[in-house]
Amino acid sequence: MLTHNDFMARAVQLSLENIEERVKGQPTGGPFGVVIVKDGEIIAEGANRVTATQDPTAHAEIVAIRAACKILGSFQLPGCTMYTSCEPCPMCLGAVYWAHVARVYYANTRLDAARIDFDDSFIYEQLALPMERRTIPFVRLAHPDAICVFERWAALKDKIIY
Repeated sequence: MLTHNDFMARAVQLSLENIEERVKGQPTGGPFGVVIVKDGEIIAEGANRVTATQDPTAHAEIVAIRAACKILGSFQLPGCTMYTSCEPCPMCLGAVYWAHVARVYYANTRLDAARIDFDDSFIYEQLALPMERRTIPFVRLAHPDAICVFERWAALKDKIIY
């Protein structure tokens, strides 16, 4: 039977493989790897693919969540555990909560990541600010039909709440 350490070792191995491929000249991404486990079995894996795909959301956690959801045929991952080579960034943290992952184990911390130029402290600082003080302007532009769409959604009898 595989242990927490086995699953973490695989996540770390994925992160190393990702940079080894980069060293060989293959486009990959940063040094991050993830496995998602359900019922003691790895159901999905992911490695950072940001620069390979030109997709800033292609973090290892997101790649693994997408794969696990496809495999399970669900948009949620209750009962699943994530093992990640590094503490998730704010975007991935949000994805973990949206996916309803049951538990996350991580190896390196966000401070370790910051030391190798993957520094998310700016994002954490921005999230703590009132919207009007954030670096990127967020301006509400109300549209009279926008709330009507929400009301229409609220009235649906067969909607799936997530």
